[in-house]
Amino acid sequence: MRAPSTRTRRIALWSTGPAAVLLAGLMVWQASNAAFSSETYNAGNNWNSGSVTLTNDGTGSAMFTLQNLVPMQTDSHCIVVTGTSSVVGTLRTYFTNNVPDGLENNLTMKVEQGTGGSYGSCTGFNPAATFDALPLATMFTSHSTFADGILQWDKATGTQSKTYKFTWTFDTTGMTQAQIDGLQGKSVRTDIEWELQNN
Repeated sequence: MRAPSTRTRRIALWSTGPAAVLLAGLMVWQASNAAFSSETYNAGNNWNSGSVTLTNDGTGSAMFTLQNLVPMQTDSHCIVVTGTSSVVGTLRTYFTNNVPDGLENNLTMKVEQGTGGSYGSCTGFNPAATFDALPLATMFTSHSTFADGILQWDKATGTQSKTYKFTWTFDTTGMTQAQIDGLQGKSVRTDIEWELQNN
């Protein structure tokens, strides 16, 4: 048998190098492709904010629009407040947008919270909590924000209602005739607000 020529040996040597490199690369790729692996995940994460809403059965009308008041006159009016919420919260009542014009010290307001009755009629009203009568002037300075609101209602989730009965009196107790006469043509104005805040 003839021995390979020098040229043949060189070709064989040069072709063996690239083949060896390719073979080594394939072995590394196969080794890395066969490595152990594992994974875990937690799917479907989602965030939705809660909601709170308040309505009343007053149909947008003021409970009291009275003219020509006379000393010691009094009257009551009821209104139903309904809260719907997906979170628990605290509801309070207060007096806002106040416009005192002479009657604020002599117009007292008693507020009761309970069940029964409706806007325009307190028939069937059953009180569960009472805030004793105070002059509107005191309400304006002491109970005019959520922080100092009255008759706190710790509301659960879902829809619930409470009835509020407001009793006002044009109180001139202990006043002289001259002082009473000085109240002629005077007025006072306020908005009654209910606010629900989540806990």
